[in-house]
Amino acid sequence: MGYVSGSWLAALSVCRWAGVPDPRQHGSCNPGVSNVLRLYGMRLAAVTLVLDALKGIPAVFAAKFLHLPVWLQGLVGLAVLLGHSYPLWHGFRGGKAVASAFGILLVLVPTVALISALVWGLLAWRLRTAAVASLVSALIAPLVCLWWAPDYVMVVGGFSLLVLIRHGLNIRRLRRGEEPPF
Repeated sequence: MGYVSGSWLAALSVCRWAGVPDPRQHGSCNPGVSNVLRLYGMRLAAVTLVLDALKGIPAVFAAKFLHLPVWLQGLVGLAVLLGHSYPLWHGFRGGKAVASAFGILLVLVPTVALISALVWGLLAWRLRTAAVASLVSALIAPLVCLWWAPDYVMVVGGFSLLVLIRHGLNIRRLRRGEEPPF
């Protein structure tokens, strides 16, 4: 259930509904919020963000509601992120999992989600670079989790690791000074 819900790429549907080209064919060629923002503006990016954040919530909420062990809740969340990052129906070409991770964290550890989102927002606003904001937010999430929800540190650390791995190309572009701003 987690993988299937995660593998629906909101950016593709939003762009199709709006009558604009597939974001995987333009810009960074990534079906995510940042590419949609750069290509098509704030309105479509906001809808993509909300839908990507919401899509994994039912599966993760079910795991939490059923009082499954923390590691199993984390496994369901990881399945959502893997579905988003490597969707079978799209040739395993998915997004970077930042918005989806936010939705999952809202269910599992809301305080960590909100603090990470605040850090992301401040960095994105100040630096005008989504990749830096995403990388720093992913790095601080497990640290914040140590304080607010220590039982979930390993789970959140796993989510963060996936986000960092998915940003490998961005890290290389940042080192070369070639990462595109918003």
